[in-house]
Amino acid sequence: MITPENQEINKFRKRQFNNFTQITMPYLAGFIDETRYEINLIDEYNQDIPYYNTFDLVAITVNTPNANHCYNISELFRKRGIKVIMGGPHATLLPDEVSKHCDYIIIGEAENTWPQFLEDFYNDNPKQRYMSKDAPELNNIPIPRRDLIGKRYFTRGAVFATRGCPYNCSYCNLKQIYHNCFRKRPINELISDIKTINSKYFVFWDDNLFSDKTYAKELLLNLKRLKKKWAAQVTLKDCEDRELLNLAKSAGCIYLFVGLESFSDDTLINVNKEINKIDDYKRIIDLIHEYKIMIQAGIVFGFDTDDKLVFSRTLKICENLGIDGATISILTPLPRTPIYNKMKLEGRLITEDWSYYNGKTRVAFSPKNMSCKELYEGYMWFRKNFYSLKSFKKRMKASKTNIFYNFIINLGYKLSIR
Repeated sequence: MITPENQEINKFRKRQFNNFTQITMPYLAGFIDETRYEINLIDEYNQDIPYYNTFDLVAITVNTPNANHCYNISELFRKRGIKVIMGGPHATLLPDEVSKHCDYIIIGEAENTWPQFLEDFYNDNPKQRYMSKDAPELNNIPIPRRDLIGKRYFTRGAVFATRGCPYNCSYCNLKQIYHNCFRKRPINELISDIKTINSKYFVFWDDNLFSDKTYAKELLLNLKRLKKKWAAQVTLKDCEDRELLNLAKSAGCIYLFVGLESFSDDTLINVNKEINKIDDYKRIIDLIHEYKIMIQAGIVFGFDTDDKLVFSRTLKICENLGIDGATISILTPLPRTPIYNKMKLEGRLITEDWSYYNGKTRVAFSPKNMSCKELYEGYMWFRKNFYSLKSFKKRMKASKTNIFYNFIINLGYKLSIR
């Protein structure tokens, strides 16, 4: 079971300190009957693929920027007569393409189809395609096989509580990957899962942990007893609730990832993210800091309303707001998203070589108000300057939150730029 990572992105991420393991393969391994199958879990972030070992089956989860890399992995195994099954976001978005590079494919959420495939494969009667027709419930699901994760001592603790997001941002492909409904795990089952994480630190892999505030508050009350430290992704709007923030802090929250994306109202309207209100940013960020929780902001460059001044303007705003950290990306028109369809219609996609669609090292489209080179260079300028010591001091003067954790996280990102 392979979690792939091509060399270009792996080099980019390697020095960061907060790279928690992807949960997909450890989770799917939990469905496997070990009286029938022996499991070998490989994460290319820190492990080499054993190409010359003998396997009955190789399973690969495929995301868009890793697609070509996954096809190469598959080819090497299939040349030796080893069967390959693929699933994941890219397989769900473009199943006809992915099917050309594997023996079997799982389309969509896998809670029902993966066990069925395993049964069929064991009995020598597998189908070529398995598709999720109904939204799987998240009760009675297995605990991820974290014991199979290699070379991860502090960052193997990933877990999910919910699935789905109520919003429809035009650059996001969640609506195309998952069934369009919000689901929650039973809290007692989730707490039992989290108890198995050996590390004190873990991360929620949810798209929006605070979507259902009643559920979130009950979860946090139960989580408090475990005395762990954690991070989660939420929407800034949902952080206006003081009770929720107080419970999060008491339950061990270190930082919250919030997709700010842009500091332009026009941009947010243009990409259907009007849930973010620029005028509210400072007030809500100050409120989060009041509870000693750090803000990791998602920031994207390359929107149609961005010009060459957006980089310096965004840096100044981040410093004034006391943004603790940032996950900075180049706009990426992922397949089947509204923004992809729009750019394809306008003839603005440079290539469909999926290695360009990683949001970090390449530009896959023609921006409106600058060149591709200007976008990439501006993005790199922002990264270097945001994670400079000068900017860190300015941001900490405004934030005053968890200086030790802040320094470690910022250092990791700074080192990754080299």
